[in-house]
Amino acid sequence: MRSNSALRVGLIGAGRMGGQHAGFLARDQGVELVAVADPVDDRIAAEHGARQFTDHRDLLASPGLDAVLVASPNHLHVPMALDCIAAGVPVLLEKPVATSHAAAAELVAAEAAADVPVLVGHHRRHHPAVTAAREIIRSGGIGDLVAVNGTWLTRKDDAYFEQSWRREPGAGVLLINLVHDLDLLRYLCGEITGVQACTSNAVRGYDVEETAAVIVRFAGSAVGSFLISDAVVAPWGWDQATEDDPTFPYRPDGSCYSIAGTRGSLSFPQLAHYYHEGRSDWTQPLSVRFEPKAAGDSYSNQLAHFARVVRGEEEPAVSVADAARTLAVVEAVSRAAGSGVVEPIGAQ
Repeated sequence: MRSNSALRVGLIGAGRMGGQHAGFLARDQGVELVAVADPVDDRIAAEHGARQFTDHRDLLASPGLDAVLVASPNHLHVPMALDCIAAGVPVLLEKPVATSHAAAAELVAAEAAADVPVLVGHHRRHHPAVTAAREIIRSGGIGDLVAVNGTWLTRKDDAYFEQSWRREPGAGVLLINLVHDLDLLRYLCGEITGVQACTSNAVRGYDVEETAAVIVRFAGSAVGSFLISDAVVAPWGWDQATEDDPTFPYRPDGSCYSIAGTRGSLSFPQLAHYYHEGRSDWTQPLSVRFEPKAAGDSYSNQLAHFARVVRGEEEPAVSVADAARTLAVVEAVSRAAGSGVVEPIGAQ
């Protein structure tokens, strides 16, 4: 690509996530949205003065393109990313990386053979609070990690389900939403080695899970639990506690994770660090300090990183292989919900 110039990006998929990404691209002076591919919707292209294509392969063959962002329905992620790799165009691929670990493995092989970079859009890893929390945990700031608890609870509007694929298997909260949290728990707390789970679709009755309760075990012997639902009225979750997604009203006092160790704990994303000043037992009052974090937000940081990846300055922070390991955990959760037993997660 041209050095020291705006990254010329094509967008594949003009749905809900495509529209959000178009907004993120528009506010970033380091990138320029030059083309959009969607078979039915030309509104984003018209709004941003970009070229419109109905077939993503025509977009990939067009001149003046440095990179592509894929925000299509889940089942199209792998075939479209494979087309990008075949065209030699670096790609930022929305999560989940695929709808199955086997499909992700095909993408891993294609990326390695072609040497075309693919960054998977687990954007939360780029949040300043995540960077700070990971350093605190990894440096022993809360002692040995013992337990983690998380929630993502909200109510999706009826319009969200008007697209039929969102009511079909593979489009429930596990693969659409929980994949974010499991990826972040892996990143913060280490690899997940086993899971137990139960799911429900009792509210809407669609052929997808809308609620899940999950128990996880980490490689270092820590344990965790996570409760997720898109069918309840509640304020607890990443999206309410951060300003990442403008769809959600922001709650500055909101919380989504509690991370506990032998010498302290963190409330996340506020980075409230609880600890004992002296003797440490349940009779002693806890002290608290709010840990510092850098400025910025997940999507802006992710785009800046992607530009550096395209220029060859950095390797993808979330590779296809890394994202595939998160997908393996999601698949284990789905199996555990069906079997009712602990599902181990082997080396991927």
